[in-house]
Amino acid sequence: MDWEIIRFSFFNEDSLREIYPLLLRGWWMTVKLCLAVVPLGFLTGIVIATLHSFHVRGLNPVLILFVDFFRSIPPLVLLIYVTYGLPLLGLDVPAFLAVLIAFTFNSASYYGEIVRAGIESIAHGQLEAARSTGLNRVQAMIYVVLPQALRNVAPDLTSNTIELIKATSIASVVALPELLRMGRVAQGLVYNATPLIAAAAIYLIMLWPMVRLLSRLERRMMSAR
Repeated sequence: MDWEIIRFSFFNEDSLREIYPLLLRGWWMTVKLCLAVVPLGFLTGIVIATLHSFHVRGLNPVLILFVDFFRSIPPLVLLIYVTYGLPLLGLDVPAFLAVLIAFTFNSASYYGEIVRAGIESIAHGQLEAARSTGLNRVQAMIYVVLPQALRNVAPDLTSNTIELIKATSIASVVALPELLRMGRVAQGLVYNATPLIAAAAIYLIMLWPMVRLLSRLERRMMSAR
């Protein structure tokens, strides 16, 4: 295959110089989305897992239903329902808020299950020992159980975060100007695939450090066992 054709179609320097402002705009929107979704999903997941561990009568079935429901619906379908369903109820939801709601609920269900598994890996006697020092149940959970639980499931939390960041690319279907969306817009301006190759490279630069961190955490967990 002619290298010039490959270069023009996939690695066109002139096209890259022309459209890089669009890619930077999309990258910044992706960063803002991740900075909002990941903490909200993680904290909501911790709350769900903590409440589940308290075994409050009548509450656990609701939490199980919440987790099962949002884990069963594909993020893309949930995003479409939020984006186009809420306006039918008279709620005008901006694209960014719609993506935030959909991804927070979806990611919270996964984070919640991971954290719950971490809590269950801690011996129940530790909670009781912490309470014997004068801490109430919530304080014992926050200061004694949760730090150990999160450490035990750190690889799973990191892996889920990586998957969540990658999944934000589907926000392009509701015209949110994130990285993939702007890459496709740029492709329509220069009529070659260079913008999409550049967008993929940006995702790689963003996620590769987290992938390496995940590998290190997994090796550390294996050696600790």
